[in-house]
Amino acid sequence: MTKIRKSIESALKKEYDAIIIGGGYYGVMLAYEAARRGIKTLLLEKNDFGSATSFNSLRIIHGGLRYLQSLDLHRFKESVAERKWFLKNFPKLTEPIACIMPLYNKGVKRTSILKIALKLNDTLSFSRNKNVNNENRINSGKVVPANEVRKLFPDIYLNGLAGGALWYDGSIPDSQIVLMEILKTSANNGCTPINYMEVKDILKNGDKISGVVALDSESGNEYKFKSNIVINATGPWSRTLAQYFHKDFKNLFKYSIATNVLFDRKQLSSYALAVTPPKKDARTYFIRPWKGKFLAGTIHEPWNKLSEFPMPTEKSLSDFIDDLNLSLPNLNLKRSEILQIYSGLLPAKYEGDDELAVREVIINHKKYGGPDGLYSLSGVKLTTSRLVAEKVLSAIFDKNIINSVKKLTFPVSSDLEYGRFDFDWNPEKDKRNWQDVLKYKIENEYVVHLSDLLLRRTTIGDNPGNALNVAREICKLFEWNSEEELAEIEKLKDYYKKRGYQKLINKEGKV
Repeated sequence: MTKIRKSIESALKKEYDAIIIGGGYYGVMLAYEAARRGIKTLLLEKNDFGSATSFNSLRIIHGGLRYLQSLDLHRFKESVAERKWFLKNFPKLTEPIACIMPLYNKGVKRTSILKIALKLNDTLSFSRNKNVNNENRINSGKVVPANEVRKLFPDIYLNGLAGGALWYDGSIPDSQIVLMEILKTSANNGCTPINYMEVKDILKNGDKISGVVALDSESGNEYKFKSNIVINATGPWSRTLAQYFHKDFKNLFKYSIATNVLFDRKQLSSYALAVTPPKKDARTYFIRPWKGKFLAGTIHEPWNKLSEFPMPTEKSLSDFIDDLNLSLPNLNLKRSEILQIYSGLLPAKYEGDDELAVREVIINHKKYGGPDGLYSLSGVKLTTSRLVAEKVLSAIFDKNIINSVKKLTFPVSSDLEYGRFDFDWNPEKDKRNWQDVLKYKIENEYVVHLSDLLLRRTTIGDNPGNALNVAREICKLFEWNSEEELAEIEKLKDYYKKRGYQKLINKEGKV
């Protein structure tokens, strides 16, 4: 098993080829692609790795079918290739997912048009399964008859149902585990990752970058780390940092909020469902099976500020549930069934709009009169985070370095070693050495808080009620006194309450 330990004193003595600010998917992919090229990096994250937008996705690796509608073939091909990268490199942590869209022969969502679109999708992605394990291969799509749609989803809106578009995409059920596997591999090959270390300022020698000043939120100590390259990969915070370090770039990040909701409802089918409620100007939503439950999204809304903990409005949640009930008339979904709300900030195409940006933004601050060696970026999708990392490094380093790539393999482990637990996991009935595995993660995977372990090193935190029920027992694995244990459990409760867990909200903290 991989070891990555917090080593601040060692990091202070080194001069790194690059310092990466931000420990979400974009920062971690930068560390990984740098490691493949022998570029020594220091990755600094102000909270825990992957704890913001990266944690709040629908757990889908999109292959780009939607981009055919606008004939954005460049983005389509990028998405297909990057989906294959995930399916190929993480055969036990990713899988294909079958998707159905009911067709009512209205607008472009007609059986005749979708037959052509699905055929084009398969033709243009002809190499999608090259070197991918058989169980992770993406099958061809097709249009299926209405009775097959009804068989899969008996509660679907039936008026005018003409058939369904069936296609396959990629699923990444435990995206937080994949992020940690990439980070651990990077740490074994030249990256020093440190969490709970907030970069407060840059250091300069004349007009050139020489390092950063960072604050350890756990100890309160301030440190100076050395490098001539600093990459600002902080997602929603990228624009704020760019402005503080140099100046504001409005195109770097225009705020919008994206929300997915986990309901305490049994999954409808092993298939995912794309539905559009029968009303004017309705948007399409995606309902996917996840851990045997009902995970639905995505709600897109305009946003006007940087938020540490962005949440959708009550009206948008209510409208979302109403739309799902319109699409599946017998669903009778209720707000009281919400288990978790996964929401994060994504870059919008326009200020004050909910339409997502189309492309990543990469800024070399020197070109705009800023410090030499400072770069900022923002990306749009988890799926293409690795590719964007390649583009960023290509804009910074010499071609000989960029083209000198070594292969790094990700170890294929058991579910327990990955940290994958059943949704309703019961420690008393688990005969495996789970205590030893969790202790190992605590000691070797930068676990600082209980929430780090339950939410982002394992899947125990996927089920709020279960996680809180086992929290006290798991606290025994840490070297905490009773007051510290209580504080950590309260912190976890507060997280779930903010994320909409209804039992905490309705019972005022009693589970």
